[in-house]
Amino acid sequence: MPLITLTSDIGSPDYLVGAVKAQLLQANPAFSIVDISHNIPPFNYPQAAYVCRAAIKNFPEFSYHLILVNLFEKKPEQLLLAFHNNQYILCADNGLLTMILESDPEMVIGLPLDKSVVKTTTYLTAVMAKAINQLVNGDPIRSIGEPDVKYAEKRHLRPVLEQNSIEGQIIFIDSFENVIVNITHEQFEEQRKGRSFRIVFKRDEMIDRISETYADVPEGEKLALFNSAGYLEIAINKGNAAGLFGLKGFSEKMRQGQLSYQTVKVYFE
Repeated sequence: MPLITLTSDIGSPDYLVGAVKAQLLQANPAFSIVDISHNIPPFNYPQAAYVCRAAIKNFPEFSYHLILVNLFEKKPEQLLLAFHNNQYILCADNGLLTMILESDPEMVIGLPLDKSVVKTTTYLTAVMAKAINQLVNGDPIRSIGEPDVKYAEKRHLRPVLEQNSIEGQIIFIDSFENVIVNITHEQFEEQRKGRSFRIVFKRDEMIDRISETYADVPEGEKLALFNSAGYLEIAINKGNAAGLFGLKGFSEKMRQGQLSYQTVKVYFE
């Protein structure tokens, strides 16, 4: 039974989520569909990349991941089918693919679009569904579209590494208003080199230890931990860190020509 994940910026109240699933099931009623999220903020590439990357690594090998995010940032001329680390990813040619993988994919196929057809979300889903069905039926991946096609690339947000510090950006705020920063546990320890540290945000707010769970601190106290995706998280035990500290995640809104986001800095001593 082919396993398909579905991530989009459509929004849960919209009928379109159901229509997208209907297109998949029309292609193959045996498809097993798992929703990741349909509430990705439009044009928020870092958040989409974080959510997809964190989810994909938990699925069995050879799962299919449909990412319907920013499908129409530009006029669609092709869709992408990528194979990387034994996972299939299908998405628009908008640069999100390289942000999710944080590297170049092992293989990319361009899925052609019918020039005579209006490029709607359901049509693009049908094209992806057809490609998945071909793979499920044993067609070689390089026969499904144009192999080794050129594709758009975007750089993922990287923390700034210095000898005695690391500065990251807030890339996601979850439904509990916990704040996720684009610093991984591996990056943290590599930069730390066994030293003590201070996590500083919002001028004078500071944390100097890493907790294992929220319950490691008294109720209402702030803490830092590395979440199940391996990223630094700032939280309050039974509280709302983002709201209390006025922290906001990445936004594509332009401020004097710059992308808007807030940073968290770790000092090593």
